[in-house]
Amino acid sequence: MNKDIPDVVVTGVGAITPLGVGARTLHMRWLAGASGLESGEGACADFEPTDFLSSKQARRADRFTQLAIGACDEALTEAGWADELPYDPDRIGAVIGTGIGGIGTIEDNHDTLRDSGARAVSPLAVPLMMGNAGAAALSLRHNLRGPVFGVMSACAAGSHAIGTALRMIQHGEADAVVTGGSEAALTPLTRAAFSSMSALSPTGVSRPFDARRDGFVLAEGAGVLVLEDGNKARARGARILGTVLGYGATADAHHLTAPDAGGAGGARAIANALRDADLAPEDLAYINAHGTSTPLNDRAETAAIKQALGAAAASTPVSSTKSATGHSLGAAGAVEAVATLLALRDRVAPPTIGWEEPEEGLDLDYVPVARALPNDVRAIGLSNSFGFGGHNASLIVEAAA
Repeated sequence: MNKDIPDVVVTGVGAITPLGVGARTLHMRWLAGASGLESGEGACADFEPTDFLSSKQARRADRFTQLAIGACDEALTEAGWADELPYDPDRIGAVIGTGIGGIGTIEDNHDTLRDSGARAVSPLAVPLMMGNAGAAALSLRHNLRGPVFGVMSACAAGSHAIGTALRMIQHGEADAVVTGGSEAALTPLTRAAFSSMSALSPTGVSRPFDARRDGFVLAEGAGVLVLEDGNKARARGARILGTVLGYGATADAHHLTAPDAGGAGGARAIANALRDADLAPEDLAYINAHGTSTPLNDRAETAAIKQALGAAAASTPVSSTKSATGHSLGAAGAVEAVATLLALRDRVAPPTIGWEEPEEGLDLDYVPVARALPNDVRAIGLSNSFGFGGHNASLIVEAAA
């Protein structure tokens, strides 16, 4: 990396997922092979908004914002920001991705409009439903006055948000950025829409890369990371969890929902991330795949990994967090970035739960059971996110030694 561009480090992480509340809960339960999926969905059943917000505050936030606030509180506490911001608030940003935003608010207020008329619609409906509501809430809650906005790029939104935050710090626009993704789309309209397009698993099972996979399992959740200018973080004595080394983003320009079957767009995103990090394919110790458990995505992603990594693809362990959590849409990339960093910290490749039956052409090392990573290599991992609209985003992170 250019010596004039600072390294960007992670000083705190937070997550709320179907596996429970907390980033370490996500990590340890996934390692143990636990699944957070019940009745064909991935709900964050252990999350109680009033554990983080007053009853009034909770009423003034859509569930996707509530989840973002909860994950952010954990991340800021770990970063040592709970009592006081370490930098000028004008130099701290917040970028939060989401695929749909306040869909629960939209549906509830549409029902109210239909049943009770316009005067009964909440005056808070718009500020609760808007896609930037998560980022705005974190800004208001923690007095973050730097660049603050939302990112909406379907299932790539969380990763795009982290990549955007990386660039903001590298280019001197901020000293630190609170970033990630949040989604709460377990609603009647979302379920019906995905079912209508035959995207959801009719069996309610998430088993990425397995020959029996039949669609994704809809989930909710949030993941938040605190990114800081590495020089400034070290100067303040922060405990550094890892470093964001590279980011690549591309588009398929192929189809509104289906990925390019040959994986060309995803391959370019991976290659761009490797180039950005100044790494070779052989430097990757682990890959956390987008791995949705849909027939098209898993095949296209396998092709993308092979194209981008060449001979190194066969020997690089690959697993999918979605096998344990389901697919949280715009939150997925952020949740998986957190999970990837913690797995690398412990030098372990978590399992792809349910992977038992191989399919011809899907022949990477999909890690059916958690496995230790070698101690003699750098703890570097790739996390992929590929979304409807042809959006592709790849992140490369390294755990601190």
